[in-house]
Formats: sequence, structure tokens, C-alpha cells
Amino acid sequence: MLQFDLLKTDPSSHARRGTLTLNHGVVQTPIFMPVGTYGTVKGVMPRSLEEMGAQIILGNTFHLWMRPGQEVMKSFGGLHGFEKWDKPILTDSGGFQVWSLGAMRKITEEGVHFQSPVNGDKLFMSPEVSMQIQTVLNSDIVMQLDECTPYETNGKKTTEAEARKSMEMSRRWAKRSQEEFARLENPNALFGIVQGGMFKHLREESLQGLLELDFPGYAVGGVSVGEPKDEMLDIMQHTPHLLPANKPRYLMGVGTPEDLVQGVADGVDMFDCVMPTRNARNGTIFTRYGDLKIRNARHKTDHQPFDTTCTCHACAGKSGVSWDDGGRDGFSRAYQHHLDRCGEMLGPMLTTIHNLHYYLNLMQEVRQSLEAGTFSQFRAQFKSDRARGV
Repeated sequence: MLQFDLLKTDPSSHARRGTLTLNHGVVQTPIFMPVGTYGTVKGVMPRSLEEMGAQIILGNTFHLWMRPGQEVMKSFGGLHGFEKWDKPILTDSGGFQVWSLGAMRKITEEGVHFQSPVNGDKLFMSPEVSMQIQTVLNSDIVMQLDECTPYETNGKKTTEAEARKSMEMSRRWAKRSQEEFARLENPNALFGIVQGGMFKHLREESLQGLLELDFPGYAVGGVSVGEPKDEMLDIMQHTPHLLPANKPRYLMGVGTPEDLVQGVADGVDMFDCVMPTRNARNGTIFTRYGDLKIRNARHKTDHQPFDTTCTCHACAGKSGVSWDDGGRDGFSRAYQHHLDRCGEMLGPMLTTIHNLHYYLNLMQEVRQSLEAGTFSQFRAQFKSDRARGV
């Protein structure tokens, strides 16, 4: 089941406000989706995710296939019951993870032969196998198996001919994914993925082929795979608004706060990225006024929270009141610096909570500005604030 309702559009850009109804609930768009690769968003309890405003999270087909495996998932009725998350879930097809195995995999028309990175077993992933695994996972949004077109191969930029070959196979795999999805009578929604590398005309050809299959939703894949930032932004500005206006649009694996706001302006409804959680574990904190490196010595005696405007548990504590509004219950930068230096588990837990809260709150502010008709003013203020620095 999928129903997408377009509520409002922004006259100054391609930005849009909508709602996405899925089998496990309603999602307000534009939305950021926290990544829970192995069935958990690292270091964060499901209750905390709900409290910070997460509406939909990701799981990864490839990794959950490796561990714990389909039989365990079947016994729990799918991923929702296994990880105790009752809101919507989107699962990646496993294509990116198979692509990232490099020399450990061999791609053919039928699918991908590879060695398990867990125990070395010889395995095979095809569009049909991916659909079978995702049906067991019972994810609300299922992604077609695609080949992620690399930006470079062996140090050389992917040629147009190579990108075309990859895109055309992904298009054929889209049809096979759709046919298997239907055969399995999966009650959820299957998205097609636009490929084509950095070649705009190939992106358009890919989309045209997918439109003929009439998917319930569409994604832009093959970005943030090593290309220069200006080329990624070029594809972001070219492709999303070409996708059907009456269906959800998903930009896969992107990115920074600036990328999200730009992506919304380019017509994107859904985002995911490991950046807020991965950077949190490495001591990089996203704030309204730029990025903060908590490992820097200057924070050793700083009594301020990460972000004086933030109401997350790390910054505002139990009160839920920001520092700027008189709250003093949150954890200081000095304490967070201390936790990081000592390798204490609480450190990355709190930084992860903050970064995810920041991303989710940013998207809430984007939605509010779209509702109020002030998105262009919001973008200008956002850029000014982020450039100010912490």
C-alpha cells in the first residue's frame, strides 16, 4: 500500500510538501530517514527515535540477509517485530553493498555472484532474490535491485558507454524486480531507481524506461559514490523534478544539511544518509551554526551544550528547554569532550542523538516553511546561520 498526497508546492523552487501513507503509518514529507543497517540505528533506542521525530527508518537487505538471516526474520514476522519499530521501514535492495565488495563479486545479467564478507560462503543475489528477502523483511518500501554505477573504475572515470551499459541492466533488473514482487503478492510498495551516472541524457533515458513500468515511487541512485561535489549537485538539480509529480521522490544516500535543503529545493521528498550517525561517532556535531569538532581542545572547559538552540536530550536534558531559552539541564561541551577522550560509550550515544535530532528538526522546519509559504526566506536564513560558525 502506498498513497502520496501532494499538499503544497513552492513557487520559487521545485520544493513540495506532502504526506506518504504506508502500511505502517503516515510519513510527512520532505523527510529524512535515519539509517539502521543491521536492524538498529546505532546507539539509539526505538523510543528515542520516536521522541526525536523519526517517522520512517531504513534497514539493509544485504546485511540482514547475511545476519541474522531469513529464517530468523520469518519467525518474527519481519523486521518491524524483530527490531521493535512499529512505524514504516524502507529497505535498500542490497545493490550498493554488493557493488562495494569490489573484487569479491562478479556481476552478470542474471545477478551477482560473490563471497560472503561474513564467512566466505559463495552467494548469489538477483532481482528475484532481493525481492524474496525484502518480502520476508516486510518493509513498507522495497527497492528494486540495481547496479550502482561507479564514478570511477580502477582510477579512471566511468565512460558514457560504461554508464549506459550499467543503466540499461538496472532497467532490465527493474522489470524483473517488479515481476517477482507481483508474483510474491507483496502488499507493500516497490520503488524504481534512476541510474545513468553523471550523464544527464542517460538519466532521462533511465527514467523513461522506469515510467513505462509505472512504479508507485521513484528514487535517484548512483550519487554520492565518489564524484566531485559540483557534479553531484548538478545531477541533483537536473533529475528529481523530472520524476512524476504525483509520486514520492527519493534521493539515495545524500547527505549534509546543505544537501538536504538544496535537495528539497530540487524537488526531493525523501532522504537518507549515514552521515549524522557516522560523523557523530567520529566526534563531528551538526548544529544550526555550523559543524563542531568536539575533540578540539578548545571545548575542554566549555559549559555550553552542542547547540544552544537545540532541544534534544543531549543539549536540553530532561527539561526540553534550549540553552537560549533559559534551559541549563543539558550536557556541556566540556563533558562531551571528556567522554570522547576517555572512550566512554555515552559519548557517541549522545552525539548520535543530537545529530539525528538536528536532521529531523531541520526537516520539520523545512515542512513548516513550505506550509507557511516562506521556504525561500528559510533557505536564506539557513545558509546565513550555517555560515556563521559555532
